[in-house]
Amino acid sequence: MHGLQVSRKVDYGLRAMVRLAKNPPGAVMSFRDVAACEGIPDDYLAKIMRNLVVAELVRSTRGPRGGYRLARPPSDVSILDVIEAVDGPIAINECLERDGNCPKMDGCTLHNVFDRAQAAMLDVFRTTLLSDVLPAHATMPLGCDPLH
Repeated sequence: MHGLQVSRKVDYGLRAMVRLAKNPPGAVMSFRDVAACEGIPDDYLAKIMRNLVVAELVRSTRGPRGGYRLARPPSDVSILDVIEAVDGPIAINECLERDGNCPKMDGCTLHNVFDRAQAAMLDVFRTTLLSDVLPAHATMPLGCDPLH
């Protein structure tokens, strides 16, 4: 992975959430269908979906007709919600991590730059909703749509 690049786990998590958001409200989509439609390896998706369920972004239903559906409308889920559910809090530099324990903090001339950059990035992720990234024909029948 290159520096300042979204992780594969986050990419897959976002793709899975968009896939579920394309379904009619309340519709359940099987784990295998989500994986197949998005080209996500099953073992990878299992961990991601578990995180999304724990974060209460997705609901799971067991049984032969079980699967996953969004726990909230796409207009109530930000990109940041998904990123943090899958990967945890974002910090573009160690000095911006939640504990703020950077040994170079005193006299650091870069902290302000990193802080502003992170604030701008978080603002984009916080204000961009899942509904904002859906295609115009957002609600699709269950399954894979031809446009991906």
